[in-house]
Amino acid sequence: MVVIGREGTNGPTGRLGHYRARDGSRGAAVDVDLDRPHAGLVVGKRGSGKTYTLGVLAEGLLAADGVAPVVVDPMGAFTPLADADVPATVVDPRVCADSLGPRQWCTVLGLDPERAAGALLWRAASERTTLDGMCEWVADAAAADPTRRAAANHLELAASWGVFDPDGLSASDLCGGDLTVLDVAGLDTRPAGAVLAAVATALYETRAAGETGPLPWLLVDEAHAFTDGVAARPIRRLLTRGRQPGVSVVLATQRPSALPSTAISQADLLIAHRLTSTADVDALRSARPTYLDGDFSERLPTATGGALVVDDATESVHHVTVRERDTPHGGGAPRASDRPPATTRTDGGI
Repeated sequence: MVVIGREGTNGPTGRLGHYRARDGSRGAAVDVDLDRPHAGLVVGKRGSGKTYTLGVLAEGLLAADGVAPVVVDPMGAFTPLADADVPATVVDPRVCADSLGPRQWCTVLGLDPERAAGALLWRAASERTTLDGMCEWVADAAAADPTRRAAANHLELAASWGVFDPDGLSASDLCGGDLTVLDVAGLDTRPAGAVLAAVATALYETRAAGETGPLPWLLVDEAHAFTDGVAARPIRRLLTRGRQPGVSVVLATQRPSALPSTAISQADLLIAHRLTSTADVDALRSARPTYLDGDFSERLPTATGGALVVDDATESVHHVTVRERDTPHGGGAPRASDRPPATTRTDGGI
């Protein structure tokens, strides 16, 4: 057995798959290190196995001791875990309003903090800890009527999202050791980004404050949807500084070219499935490590389930076939042929 992400085999690991031999046969088992914090990236075009592999990593984390996996699920691919016989909980995400800072409130609502309405929103987020409290503070503020109306209208928009609750998720809710799936499939990008920003911030700040407990792993599917909004700064902080407090982050995307360069350059573990877009291949090629011989695009797999794994911890490259999952996978696309055949009515109706 080979463990990707560290030298040696001591400590918890998760089974990723097996080596793919040149003749297509199955080789030695390949595990992923779950003992130390990592910044990971799983990429691949649609249908190549990207989300499936993220589920494989989640299964490994489920079975490991000392870790607390959290999955941000914008496509509903992980909701079947609610009915599986595993220690996983699918939640309709709610977060506290004060889990976002004043700058994040301005970002998520699209207000410039240098202008009147944005400055008023900034002060409201600084003075109050709940969304209702922020609305009340704005209503009573000594500001021009147009400014108060603008800030109030934006706060009403935030309330309509239904994701802010004084009893929302806390870091202790997320770090119990079981897998938590944040089902944001029914949310637009901005409220989903607010949830991700709040969760990423809570996980980092809890560990940075010295609180002990299982090491959190944040897994984000369709990550390209979140890296230019309110969640951009919290994600970047996990990528660049998450290792020291012990917070791991794994981003999965079919569009690596849409990610900031930090996401690629800071990843110490890259799992690449099939890619055909020149822009996406170039984005990975630009950060290609010196120990990866040959052209990056020529080493990418062509078959579903195959993966090129670049391990920066050991400066090694591996060709792997990802194992089959033990839990249900909800990321497959429906087919017209899956529809049951129509029945013929005998009463003359259609």
